[in-house]
Formats: sequence, C-alpha cells, structure tokens
Amino acid sequence: TIDEQVLARLLKNSYFDKIPPKSLDRDDFSAALIQNMTVEDGAATLAAFTVQSVAKALDHMPEPPVRWLVTGGGRKNGTFMRWISDAVNTPVQPVETVGWRGDELEAEAFAYLAVRSLYQLPLSVPTTTGVSKPTLGGVLYTAIK
Repeated sequence: TIDEQVLARLLKNSYFDKIPPKSLDRDDFSAALIQNMTVEDGAATLAAFTVQSVAKALDHMPEPPVRWLVTGGGRKNGTFMRWISDAVNTPVQPVETVGWRGDELEAEAFAYLAVRSLYQLPLSVPTTTGVSKPTLGGVLYTAIK
C-alpha cells in the first residue's frame, strides 16, 4: 500500500521546484520516512515516488513530449511503465523501440564517465547539472601491489 502522506512529504522537496539544469545528491533524501513501513509498503511508496518524480519534470517543459523513452531496469516492469504513462498522460516506451540497447546504455555511460575521470576531464558542467563551474568527479584509487 502506498503511504500517501509519506509520498506527499517526499514530493515537497525543493528540488522539484528548481528550474533545470539541476541534479540530486545521494544525501538529498532520507530513508527515515519509510523505515517503519513494511518492506512491501515501502517499496510501493518508493515506486509511486519514482513515478511522480518523473511526472514532475513536466512542470519544467515548454510543452508535453509526444512520447517518453525509458531506460534502466524499470523499463522491464510493466506496472512501472503503466504508472508512468498514466502519470504523464503520454505513451511510454522502452528505448529499444528506437534501436537503443537499454541493457548496455547505463554501462556505456559510466564507462564514458570513468574515462573522462581518468583523464581529469569534468563530469559535471553547468548546462547539465547546474554546477557553477565544470567539476571533476571522484578520486581514482588503484589497487595496492
């Protein structure tokens, strides 16, 4: 069961009101709101939060998209795809529909970022995440011999 009160609290995060470009950090949300729920209710509430987070992107678009392309594991979840489609009132399709390799896309993106990091090139730039200046990402640790 989705906890509507917890869902409403999660969706009140100021991130959703910020104008893009923007980005979240792993510490921007706390699991404290769901810690006393059953695993099933917590999963349902977080699934609804994910769907509503996607739908809130519409608030910052000049016009609604004619379709949404979804990558990541969620694209294989029929319930997720239906919920997103209902929330955005638009067809939602997996990226394979346009010939992209959904299972490889994320791995390729992280490989690209790893190479940029290895060469000390920025991973975050103002036009994509809203940082004030291009920013390097992380620290490279090599294996101890």
